[in-house]
Amino acid sequence: MNTHSDTQAAGEPVRFDTKIAVLLREDLEPWQRLNVTAFLVSGLGGQVPEVIGEPYEDADGVPYLPMFRQPVLVFQGAKETLTAAHAKALSRALPRAVFTSDLFATGNDRDNRAAVRAVPTAELDLVGLAVYGPRNAVDKVLKGARMHP
Repeated sequence: MNTHSDTQAAGEPVRFDTKIAVLLREDLEPWQRLNVTAFLVSGLGGQVPEVIGEPYEDADGVPYLPMFRQPVLVFQGAKETLTAAHAKALSRALPRAVFTSDLFATGNDRDNRAAVRAVPTAELDLVGLAVYGPRNAVDKVLKGARMHP
């Protein structure tokens, strides 16, 4: 999948054909927003290799881990907005990661996975969703959400 347009003139901003987006429930505390965002994007980085760029290196040759090749856009919305976005992401088969309210009470990966597995899809109490895919498809998933301030 091409991640940006190759027809841009030097100095113009890169316009990506794809989008990485995180949708957070608007009633989260600030620490929860940061924690949920970090967890959600880690899922995309691990399963969608084309989103990861090349490793970094400073002028002294010290290496650093690679990061996403494009920005992560963060949105917020009501609980109903998250539920609708989740259904749209599923119907479009977009790569996605979820974070439910139950995960705030767990303390490890095994318990996190068990907490999600214990709840039917339609009953997940979503507080965060990350999606990746063609820009237009992700925009449709995010309909009704607004950019995080």
